[in-house]
Amino acid sequence: MSHMPHSILGTAVRRIEDPDLITGATTYVGNVVAGRTDVLHAAFVRSPLAHAHVTGIDTSAAAAAEGVVAVYTAADLELPAHHGLMVLNPDMPRPPLATDRVRFVGEAVALVVAESKAAAVDAAELVEVDYDPLPAVVDPEAALAPDAPLQFPDAGSNVAGGLRSAEGAAVLDGAEVVVRARMVNQRIAVVPLEGNAILVDPTDADHDLVVHVSTQMPHGFRAQLAGIFGLEADAVRVIAPNVGGGFGGKAGMIAEHTATVGAARALGRPVAWVETRSENLVSMPHGRGQVAYYELGLTREGRMTGLRCRVVGDAGAYAGFGGALPLHMTYVMAPGVYDIPKVGYDAVAALTNTTPMGAFRGAGRPEAAAHLERLVDIAAAELDLDPVELRRRNFLDPSAFPLTTPVGANYDVGDYDLPLREALRLADYEKLREEQAARREAGDPVQLGIGVSVYVEITAGGGGSEYGSVRVHPDGTATVQAGTSAHGQGHATSFAMLVSDRLGIPMEKITYEQSDTASVPRGGGTGGSRSLQMGGSAVRVAADDVLKEAIQRAAALLEADPDDVALTDGGEFGVTGVPSATVTWQQVAAEGEIFAGVDEQQADATYPFGAHLSVVEVDTDTGRVRPRAHIAVDDCGRVLNPLLVEGQQHGGLAQGIAQALYEEVLYDPEGNPTTATLADYHIPTAADLFSFEAVTTETPTPRNVLGAKGIGESATIGSTPAVQNAIVDALRPYGVTHVDLPCTPERIWRAIRAGGGEPWREPADVFAGLPVRGGDSQDESGAI
Repeated sequence: MSHMPHSILGTAVRRIEDPDLITGATTYVGNVVAGRTDVLHAAFVRSPLAHAHVTGIDTSAAAAAEGVVAVYTAADLELPAHHGLMVLNPDMPRPPLATDRVRFVGEAVALVVAESKAAAVDAAELVEVDYDPLPAVVDPEAALAPDAPLQFPDAGSNVAGGLRSAEGAAVLDGAEVVVRARMVNQRIAVVPLEGNAILVDPTDADHDLVVHVSTQMPHGFRAQLAGIFGLEADAVRVIAPNVGGGFGGKAGMIAEHTATVGAARALGRPVAWVETRSENLVSMPHGRGQVAYYELGLTREGRMTGLRCRVVGDAGAYAGFGGALPLHMTYVMAPGVYDIPKVGYDAVAALTNTTPMGAFRGAGRPEAAAHLERLVDIAAAELDLDPVELRRRNFLDPSAFPLTTPVGANYDVGDYDLPLREALRLADYEKLREEQAARREAGDPVQLGIGVSVYVEITAGGGGSEYGSVRVHPDGTATVQAGTSAHGQGHATSFAMLVSDRLGIPMEKITYEQSDTASVPRGGGTGGSRSLQMGGSAVRVAADDVLKEAIQRAAALLEADPDDVALTDGGEFGVTGVPSATVTWQQVAAEGEIFAGVDEQQADATYPFGAHLSVVEVDTDTGRVRPRAHIAVDDCGRVLNPLLVEGQQHGGLAQGIAQALYEEVLYDPEGNPTTATLADYHIPTAADLFSFEAVTTETPTPRNVLGAKGIGESATIGSTPAVQNAIVDALRPYGVTHVDLPCTPERIWRAIRAGGGEPWREPADVFAGLPVRGGDSQDESGAI
């Protein structure tokens, strides 16, 4: 008799969440709203102008409309201005309802509350707002020009924040070859299947407020709400039911949330707001949005000697989380997988008359990988080296880990050639190059392109703590909790696997609880691919503690030494050498449930990595790209459930490839969004996609008990530059050196006819006045 020899971990276990999701038995905020008759409905009056003074608001006609309960402006609710998930510049907060000025099309100006959603929407049309138009600026580089229209005139500029390195161009000293490129990582929309949604109930007997909200971070939402409204955290209950996708866009408390809470408190009645798709495309924070000027120094033999980065980030209309990403996350991942001895990095976040920026799958890391991997291909072409060979000459040495990079990232473990070798093998790289050469020789108008990217990213940034608990009930069933919050990733399955593996309790007898602040005492929520390594580790440690207690109880029942008691293959407790003496979980727990709750610490982040290889066909007559194959080899440390990992890879690939080929949020020069519906904003359909080959290598991290790193964002990070590199590779015979994202047919067609990429130009001198990174003039937010 021994511990169970066959671990469930590492096997493909089907998701236990899926039957309810597929059959519609799940509950979203909209379902909660629809199931109640006491709920009032909110609709927002939104600005049709990108920049204007608000000189008057007449709500009388709307207030008199049938079914309307109240109409609120900023003056009525007097809510504090604030930021969402993170503050870049505290002097540039967003009012929940616009006060004297609007700064982007779609900004909320007034709020109508009515007995039905239809009545609220109809009455919102009756609110008359007088605007005095102001000049708008939508391009972040233009926003930093001395004569640009100012978003916050008292600030004196549109600089929301910025930092620079002291070395400047000196990091390129001694280089024999320097390659340069200006690269655009375009603004994209999050587009979750379910938009934002919130139901605020101030009538609960046990709490000042009960809030059902579609969020990734229920406890963080509660903390922010309590702080804004001056409430004790325990007086607020936040529940995230099923969440129809988050991708970073549902982290933090946004303006519409605050206004809805304010209205419900003012009325003393439940109020709900469920976002429409057209609202979502202009009001949910957008992602990416960087213009990068990169220079890479090398020896003639292809050794990298220095990297200089100057990045202009688009903050949108306010100085929140998205504006901070170029200063922090993109910076931390700037040198990627390479041994670059000197790195200089300057970044500035610019305010524009556009939707505020936030997180989107990868949040700063995809931009870093896209910039660097594109530049490495440019260097390979300049040195007439195979792009694979140039990468291999510069990989960090696997034996050097753990190591600290020149920008201060503390890499845990990595063997960057491992996934690259696998990707090349699966693709039959040499055969692809032979096919490419044959097409070039034949002058085929449909050219073959092969693109490679090798990336490292950061998950569970900064490490920290997460809560997990396991409770075994007297009937032998178990309940597991974690402070993370699933929105489709498979937490219920993975955490039940951990408990079943450790305790021998069948998965069907394990219930998972999450995302309710009244039952789960604390938690960091879900973001930055932290859930398994943080929440899963906590659950595993809690299961260990439960097992220890159970063994003590079993030993007493069996009248044996606890050191001789262990779980049998059948999930019962037995005594070594006495196969007939066993007790069940029901017997062990009969005297009372066994519980353990822990806050598991992780000292630092983990750093997943991988290699992607993309094969595309480009019709040089039309610019059309047909992706032919994409091989993703991602290393997220120990794999708990290959099925869940592959699902994350597939989702990440769809979004990363879409950024390379299709997606882009656009504005006209006056700040009017021209991609405000899904008729204009192209997300991929099944018809646009193709079969991916998604595999893994396993390099366990020593930083948690599971050896696991995050996987949720990896495929997004690796895929975009691989596709972009493949497209440019296909166009090399035409003299094309670069095509900016997204690589649309028109952009490709024009590049072919022009015979090159965008020529290098020095960026405007917008970095010189920024605080030096780590200097005395920098505060914690990076603001200046």
